[in-house]
Amino acid sequence: MTVYIDPPSWPAHGTVFSHLISDTSLHELHDHAATAGISIRAFDQDHYDVPAHRYEDLVSRGAVPVSGRELTRILLGCGLRIPAAHRPEKLRPNLARAWSRLGQTLKTAEETAEEKADDDAAPSPARDFDRHWELLGEELLDRWAEPHRSYHAMTHLAAVLRGVGTLDRAGELAHAQRPTVALAAWFHDAVYSGAPGADEEASARLAEKRLEPVLGSAAVSETARLVRVTETHDPLPDDRNGAVLVDADLQILAQDPARYTQYTEAVRQDYQHVAEADFRHGRAQVLQRLLERPALFRTATGRARWEQQARVNLRAELELLTRG
Repeated sequence: MTVYIDPPSWPAHGTVFSHLISDTSLHELHDHAATAGISIRAFDQDHYDVPAHRYEDLVSRGAVPVSGRELTRILLGCGLRIPAAHRPEKLRPNLARAWSRLGQTLKTAEETAEEKADDDAAPSPARDFDRHWELLGEELLDRWAEPHRSYHAMTHLAAVLRGVGTLDRAGELAHAQRPTVALAAWFHDAVYSGAPGADEEASARLAEKRLEPVLGSAAVSETARLVRVTETHDPLPDDRNGAVLVDADLQILAQDPARYTQYTEAVRQDYQHVAEADFRHGRAQVLQRLLERPALFRTATGRARWEQQARVNLRAELELLTRG
């Protein structure tokens, strides 16, 4: 691994800043920064912002000075660059718009069902749908933006939503079910504390509580059920909704090696409260169980597009973990 730094030229807070990057590993970059006494708060997705007075010291510690243009080229070339569209300042507004569109789709479906219902049917959802939906969207986005999240953050939510769309367009989902599966994607890691099992159950209960005032019981129960399926990523053979959500959630396993390395390092950050030896042991067990499955992905599209590369990535990571 090599650490690079560009000249201090980015103005902020009464000084100018350099960018400190790695060409290989964010994990190693974090270690280098910590050794140099740079706070994790200075980390911004794919680089550290460091003030001008630290430049010479960091160069003396081994950071290779390059131009700003060259530093960007290195980040792009090694696959660690976070695209602008994936940064929180861009991602949150995009997700907010997606949430609004989803709400209008579900609202229309609820109104249609309401018109067909008998007079003695269950009470209709709350009339102030739009306001409730807007507030719920803000709550969910705040949850996904919590500072302790690294992998289980808004970038992951956006990726799962894209995966649901990909599988829907491939014909893996009854089209009328896409809004419910997308809603489950929004809730599936809404509660995240790094406690497997407990987080999924808490997220499912949150969905039940927050959705009950605005959606019918069938949509609420199916959303919560799908969230619970993500605990094991093992839906029943005839569970098409579950298969699509699980495959969308696991597609990160099939990314190119550089992106996969980013994923594993972000997961390690999410579990930084776990000792290194314990994390390696637990992570290795998870990978081994996944590799023992006849298929990682439950949809035909998922198996065709993602299975082979995912197994290559999992085996490579498992080898690294077991080598120590």
